[in-house]
Amino acid sequence: MDYPRVPPNITQECGPVAWLDFYNWNENLNSDQISTSNVTWAEPQRQLACISWLEALAQTHGLVPSSLRIASADASFRRYLRVDTQAGASLIVMDAPPDKENCEPFVKVAKLMQLAGLKAPEVLAWQEAQGFMLLTDLGDQTMMSAIDVKNSQANHALYMQAVDALIAWQLSSKAGVLPSYDEALLNRELSLFPDWYLAQHRQIDVQGKIRNTLDSTFKMLVTRNLASPSVFVHRDFMPRNLMMPTGSDAALGVLDFQDAVYGPVTYDVASLMRDAFLTWEEDFVLDVTIRYWEKARKAGLLDFEDWHQDFGVFYRAVEWMGLQRHLKVAGIFARLTLRDGKEKYLADAPRFIAYIRSTAARYIELRPLLRLIEEVEGKDGVTGFAFGRM
Repeated sequence: MDYPRVPPNITQECGPVAWLDFYNWNENLNSDQISTSNVTWAEPQRQLACISWLEALAQTHGLVPSSLRIASADASFRRYLRVDTQAGASLIVMDAPPDKENCEPFVKVAKLMQLAGLKAPEVLAWQEAQGFMLLTDLGDQTMMSAIDVKNSQANHALYMQAVDALIAWQLSSKAGVLPSYDEALLNRELSLFPDWYLAQHRQIDVQGKIRNTLDSTFKMLVTRNLASPSVFVHRDFMPRNLMMPTGSDAALGVLDFQDAVYGPVTYDVASLMRDAFLTWEEDFVLDVTIRYWEKARKAGLLDFEDWHQDFGVFYRAVEWMGLQRHLKVAGIFARLTLRDGKEKYLADAPRFIAYIRSTAARYIELRPLLRLIEEVEGKDGVTGFAFGRM
């Protein structure tokens, strides 16, 4: 498990983009905190509690408590430690103070993923009162670290593995198990764009025609996205949260799943192919998305209207779902920079603005949004590969 890359947990409002603090959490650690030979504790009592807990587990799990060291630390209050076993392997210790972090969603979703046949960390022990958890270690190499960013086709097999994992996760879905990705949450996320990107970052008075354009666009997005069949949604299914296979196990590992919900089937494939950290050419995006569509329809996941026989209709739904995510993320980038003083985020906002412009340029209903974005960004309109119905 690539815990040095595990991003921090944020509130449910920002849950699906918890990875956004990836850029900054390393910088928030001092030299003592990132030592590989010891672990710094803010409270001596918590250190004693952890060591005592590990010693109690040492015989059962073959632990070597003295080997405890930093694996990663969150910008919030959660961090991960690595501990060796007498057999020469390693396990992960989650340190999450219960007054600041809720581990129940992690435990619940990890179990759901394992039941679905996915390779997720197994919870070996949980000291709920103290907020300590012993987990299996999925290694230290993410799918992202193995990607050849200069040659998309060289990564095709990896993306097919990711698609297979996603299909398995979606097939295990049941209503009423995870929180619903409902109208209220979708709208709350969308409001981040006008509130923070437009009003705070661009200093635009979001009233009148601008407000009307956004309101009508958001209403269309929410209505169409909620019409999609619902499945389990990881909410951040992308290469940085997928771990490379280890040993004889050929499956990709899955991390950062604690904010999973029950919502649109289109969300995770949109997240996978419209990555927060890299942008693929459209023919590669279409290739992988078509292969997902073929597998998903055979599995019975797309028995909705004519999705199962018309890829263009399905791809439109994926794009509209992705548009909701990109508007939200642009708002969060602005908020993290302007409110939280994390200046690097807005430097990456252009990737998401480009996603927004490209999608809005394809569909007649989204042309008002495109004109708004072009006015805000001061750029000429863009055209894209117009796959799907206009």
